[in-house]
Amino acid sequence: MNRFNRTMLAAITLALLSLATLGASEEGAKNLIKRGDNLFRSGRFAEAEKVYRAAVADDDAGSHAVLRLGEIALLGNRFAEAERHLQRAVKLRPDDKRPKSLLAEVYYRQDDFRQAAPLLREVGSEAVAAKLASFEELTPYDIVGDATTTRLKFVRTDPLPVVRLSVNGSEDVFFIIDTGASEVYLDPDFADRVGAVRFGATQGSFAGGKPAAVQHARIDSLRLGDVDVRNVPVVLLPTGPFAMATGGLRIEGVIGTVLFYHFAATLDYPKGELVLRRRTAKVREELDKQAKTPGTQIVPFWMAKRHFMVAWGEVNNRERCLMFVDTGLAGGGFLCPESTLKAAAIDISGLPSFEGMGGGGPIKITPFKVDTLSLGDVVQRNVMGSFGGFPPSTEYDDTGFRIGGIISHTFFRPFALTFDFDRMQLYLSPGQ
Repeated sequence: MNRFNRTMLAAITLALLSLATLGASEEGAKNLIKRGDNLFRSGRFAEAEKVYRAAVADDDAGSHAVLRLGEIALLGNRFAEAERHLQRAVKLRPDDKRPKSLLAEVYYRQDDFRQAAPLLREVGSEAVAAKLASFEELTPYDIVGDATTTRLKFVRTDPLPVVRLSVNGSEDVFFIIDTGASEVYLDPDFADRVGAVRFGATQGSFAGGKPAAVQHARIDSLRLGDVDVRNVPVVLLPTGPFAMATGGLRIEGVIGTVLFYHFAATLDYPKGELVLRRRTAKVREELDKQAKTPGTQIVPFWMAKRHFMVAWGEVNNRERCLMFVDTGLAGGGFLCPESTLKAAAIDISGLPSFEGMGGGGPIKITPFKVDTLSLGDVVQRNVMGSFGGFPPSTEYDDTGFRIGGIISHTFFRPFALTFDFDRMQLYLSPGQ
């Protein structure tokens, strides 16, 4: 073989070796992405994060892995990390709406409406974008007053907690507390009476998958006991049907999760009060002490979208899954899709049904009893559950990972339930 042929053979061999190495790298990245996605869908976020990091290292243009890393960081309220990954994902996938939507959520949770609004406008959420843009000269959720803690006594605890508060200087009116709601809800007629400023509507999905138009608006103030919260974004939804769940009280609104995460909030069911503490270093010390009190259980949680707080639970010692912590199931403790019933060996055939009321209208409900239900290490027995109100989109579509059930009011009824959005932990303390 002459020198020229040997040189050509070496070049061809090197080229084939390079192609083989590139192919192996691409295949390795694809396998890593597939494994990461399987872990993410099953809610194993820490494991998925390690796999996605390896995928990014293996394939630097792995936009899907970068997006997932941002999404997982956002689930844990790790905002700086989430922003870094999602800004990169937006550059890698400029025509994809999801990175922009998630990046908007990063800014929204930090009350940075100025940066959230244009991203929401780009993905087609015009009404929400207009609402947030209206805060240009205002400080959202501006907490006014000297009090570091305020307490609102429950007017009623069952079947849902009801408190009194004032909107835009109105007389005291009745609100229910429901972590299944995102922003503060107002009844549209009441919103008009107090001068809420409207910005348009979007479509929402409620119990049973029922759709309903949701109007977006802004109010000047929300008076909560000794604390005044100024410049509050709200959504408008008819609240008249909630009278069925509150013994006939006229409900004008709902306090949801977004307001909660501006405080260290405690739903103290045994004492019958909502406690709102400012998120200060002193309050964090108080939470540390609370975590060490006898009987208190700590449950880590993640948050998807604006208000989907999820934590690991188990049904009948058979089905371990992520549960949505939604306290607004009137008089009930558990709601789930058909897949969870089957996995937990719960047979509802032949059980009587009735018509219930959700945010989107009437729904068919079948009550049943759960022998054993747990959230973290907290276990309750003989919990009243129901089938029929679980929105089909909630199981997978809304978040990208499976939610196997909603854990609610009667499960938490014996406890003081505290939400720590700095450490992303729930504290369940036994009643006194």
